[in-house]
Amino acid sequence: MKLPRNDFKRALVSGRKQIGLWTQLASNISAEVLAYSGFDWLVVDTEHAPNDTRSVLLQLQVLAVGKAMPVVRIAWNDMILFKQYLDIGAQTLLVPFVETAEEARQVVSYSHYPPEGVRGVALSHRANRYGRIDNYHHHAGEEICLLVQIESERALDNLAEIAAVEGIDGVFIGPSDLAASMGHLTDTAHADVQAAIERALEVSTRVGKAAGILAPIEAEARRFLDMGFTFVAVGSDISLLARSSEALAGAFKEKTG
Repeated sequence: MKLPRNDFKRALVSGRKQIGLWTQLASNISAEVLAYSGFDWLVVDTEHAPNDTRSVLLQLQVLAVGKAMPVVRIAWNDMILFKQYLDIGAQTLLVPFVETAEEARQVVSYSHYPPEGVRGVALSHRANRYGRIDNYHHHAGEEICLLVQIESERALDNLAEIAAVEGIDGVFIGPSDLAASMGHLTDTAHADVQAAIERALEVSTRVGKAAGILAPIEAEARRFLDMGFTFVAVGSDISLLARSSEALAGAFKEKTG
């Protein structure tokens, strides 16, 4: 049995635009619905959503038969979390709040087996199809994609060094936390925040790493794509459900009074 290909990683290397969606409902059913919706990638979020290892596993299982590539956002840059989510089959990890090159090197180390890293070794798990993938432990790293999240002024100041770390495949700008760190809580449209986002894109491009961002407003998402961002999340399952249900209820309430 062969190691599954990580087409998302290959898309970032080639510069092919990737349109994604955030999933926070912690539901394998909603993830399965979204898997066939046409997105290139879906973020299964464990930082700001009530997901745990078991619920992420269920979502990875249903996403395996869809078109969208799963990206798991772990809750923190923690060696144990890397081990758990890689063992259940995650191949692309989004790591929040990376602020230094040393922390980026930790991300890489936690994701690879010795001697390249410190990932714990289990002989049989979902990632190696329960022992059926030949030489999994020697080749797993080839398909692992690592994205670090830039969410503070400190991270932005260190971005060139962070992005240059070997093994980091892309940087993801977290606009809400970046705005908060700059003194503009919830105001991602502030001119200073937008300038910081442009700076992050310029630095990432110069270092040769793909840049991504969350942009739930369509006009913003299109602008970021035109600017040169490679992977853009254009919304979330929660927002889709909330706004669509409000619109449907409102359409009938207006008529029934």
